[in-house]
Amino acid sequence: MASGTIEGTVVDSTGAIVVGAMVEIRNPITGFEQTAVTDSMGTFRFTNIPFNPYHLQVSQPGFAPAAQDVNVRSAVTVPIKVTLSVAGISETVQVEAGGQDILENVPYAHADVNISTLDKLPMFSPASGLSDAIVLSSPGVVADSNGFFHPLGDHAQTSFAIDGQPISDQQSKAFSTQVPVNAIQNMEVVTGTPNAEFGDKTSLVVNATTRSGLGLMKPKGEVRAQYGSFGTPSIETNFGIGGPKAGWFMAANGLRSGRFLDTPEFNPIHAIGNNSNAFNRFDYLPSSKDALHLNILLARNWFQTPNSLDQPTQDQRQKVVTFDFAPGYQHTFNSTMLMTINPFVRQDRVHYYPSPDPTDDSPATLSQNRRLTNWGVRADFSYTAGHHNVKVGAQLMQTHLQENFSLGITDFAFNPVCVNAAGDPQALPAVTNPAQCATRGFTANPDFNPGLLGLDLTRGGSLFQFAAAGNVNEYAAYVQDAITIGHLTLNPGLRIDRYDGAGRIYDTQAEPRVGVSYLIGPSQTVLRAGYARTMETPYNENLLVATSENASALVAAFSLEGQAPLKPGHRNQYNIGLQQALSRYV
Repeated sequence: MASGTIEGTVVDSTGAIVVGAMVEIRNPITGFEQTAVTDSMGTFRFTNIPFNPYHLQVSQPGFAPAAQDVNVRSAVTVPIKVTLSVAGISETVQVEAGGQDILENVPYAHADVNISTLDKLPMFSPASGLSDAIVLSSPGVVADSNGFFHPLGDHAQTSFAIDGQPISDQQSKAFSTQVPVNAIQNMEVVTGTPNAEFGDKTSLVVNATTRSGLGLMKPKGEVRAQYGSFGTPSIETNFGIGGPKAGWFMAANGLRSGRFLDTPEFNPIHAIGNNSNAFNRFDYLPSSKDALHLNILLARNWFQTPNSLDQPTQDQRQKVVTFDFAPGYQHTFNSTMLMTINPFVRQDRVHYYPSPDPTDDSPATLSQNRRLTNWGVRADFSYTAGHHNVKVGAQLMQTHLQENFSLGITDFAFNPVCVNAAGDPQALPAVTNPAQCATRGFTANPDFNPGLLGLDLTRGGSLFQFAAAGNVNEYAAYVQDAITIGHLTLNPGLRIDRYDGAGRIYDTQAEPRVGVSYLIGPSQTVLRAGYARTMETPYNENLLVATSENASALVAAFSLEGQAPLKPGHRNQYNIGLQQALSRYV
């Protein structure tokens, strides 16, 4: 998980507990703030705290304010003890958040995006708010169409970790749905060397923490309605309520747009779509050593496939439905050891519908009914002592694929057998052999592809039909350490991945990772360098139709290379750079 816990006690100079003291933590760079009040035992607790450094300040009438810095870099609880002095015998404490003490001294380049920033970012593409937020807040990420983006020049090679749940399926709205932006508390978007706990697709790692109702003693919510161009009304709602032992947070959103997908024409034609989603997070603390949470997401995209000017009657549509169920459990053994277990199940159902009259589809009619279901568990053990912050873990996941697909050519000009003297395609439905063109006074098409003839419905062909199911099994184990010695931080790690893919594709890879950073105090500069060996796995979407022997004829018809196994790729990644604080925050 990308969040931790701060727990502490407030006492006076004699050691007596202080009840009702106001405790505040804040990070002025990300804008994150939380407050708490000490209970009858003088204790306070902050949960779901994104990994970052924070300033902590305690105030109580009759006492001088006290402050200290807290660095949250592990799920292990950070213990704090604050001593207040009587106001009459103490000087005033002024807290100044300078760049040196708030700048993160970690070996990997990243961007921290907090809810306060997410709330201000514009949304360019309907139902792709999370993609827009990543593109606008992260260097080295370039936007593409329909919610896609390219991190470090790669196409969609992104892994998400949502409260510890790994998600590496494509998050474009044409393939899946996204967690709503108003459900995110904080995102750490890693563009540099990834730690050993992250695998699968690592050109970009989005380590996100969702919002929680835990600790919200008063109900808190928001409703926002908007209207934009292309007939785009939307409504966004969120609500949270809780206490010290339990909490509930929900976000529900709906949107309709006349330009849901990016269109091939300047003016959108047949481009209406809508999105709806509901996210719920439940938290429960049965004891001071145990924490449970449950995330449930249900989301839906429905949209028309935009037409070009030469497709006036085409009516192709698509529906994507996502269900995600992800519980999580944490057990704290003591002040230095913590165990986290995150089981999960997620399913995307994709339906692509042809026009009611297939002859209206141009240049081809196609349909698809596809399911992508992945389930598994990720578990790790964290240990913090002295200079070390060690994490050892494993991840087991199976992705079950079901694909049903049909395709047929409906435009006689797409793959004509004969052309006239000017090169114009000829219908000639009875002609299936280029040798027959001369007898009809025409010329054989030099670009004719005989492999497509069986799919050409205008020349007696039939629909290509494909149906298959298969599994992708992935296993991983990792160990990593964050060693801090003064201003020096070292992150060594090792990850071992095993990939058993559909079509009998196997690969095992040992992936060493190492990163180093050094904070130069006077100039408030962090120097970073890192190396990572990574395994980049194939996309699961349409994997069966791309690799199955039953589709070899179709692949050969469209590719001169024919069909080839989609094996995982191996990459050596090197990063070097620096970060400097340019401002001071009071």
